[in-house]
Amino acid sequence: MSDTATTPRRIGLLGGSFDPIHNAHLQLAESACSELSLDAVWFIPAGQPWQRDPLAASPQQRWDMVNLAIAGHPGLLACDIELKRQGPSYTIDTVRALRAAHPYTAFTFILGADQLRNLPTWNGWEDIVAQVDLAAARRPGYADEAPPELLHALAAHGHRLHRLAMPEIDLSATRIRHSIAQGESLAGLAPTAVAHYIEQHRLYTHA
Repeated sequence: MSDTATTPRRIGLLGGSFDPIHNAHLQLAESACSELSLDAVWFIPAGQPWQRDPLAASPQQRWDMVNLAIAGHPGLLACDIELKRQGPSYTIDTVRALRAAHPYTAFTFILGADQLRNLPTWNGWEDIVAQVDLAAARRPGYADEAPPELLHALAAHGHRLHRLAMPEIDLSATRIRHSIAQGESLAGLAPTAVAHYIEQHRLYTHA
C-alpha cells in the first residue's frame, strides 16, 4: 500500500477488534465508500485493544476472518499495521504511521456513534482529528451527536465530521459470540465464509 499514480487517494480507515467481523462491518465500509466517494476502505484489526477485555480469537484468526469477509468486495482491503505492532493498539499511532507512509492520501476514520461520543477519551485524540476526517454511523441506543470539544478540534484543523446515512443496525460482535455459544445459526449475521471458519476452528463456543 504505497502512494503511486495508480494508488487510491481517498481512503477510509475502519479499525476494530473484529472478534469476529460481521455483516454490519461490511455494510458500514460499503456505505462509507459510496456516500463519501472513497477509493477504498482499509480494515485494520487491532492487535491489543487498550480499552477492551482480552479477545477470544487470536490475531491470526481475526486477520483470516477479515480477509474471508472482504473477498469479492471491490474497494475493501485489509491492513495488518496494528497486528505487527507490539503492545497496546492506539489509533493515534496507526494514523501517524499511515500518514507518514502515504503523505498524498486523504484519510477518513470511520466509526460508530458510540465510539464518536467516547473519542475524546482516546489517547492522543486531538492529534487524530488534526490529521483525518471522521465519518460516523448511527448505532442503536446512542445519541447521534458529537462532543463539542471534538467538533471544535476538527474545525480548527480544517477537518470534517461526515454523518453516514446508512440505517442503524442492531448487530455487534458480542451478539455474534452469544449466538454461537447458544448454538444458533449465523445466517444473515456474518459472511458464510466467516461462519464456516468459526465452525471449523470452534471459536466462541463458550459464552
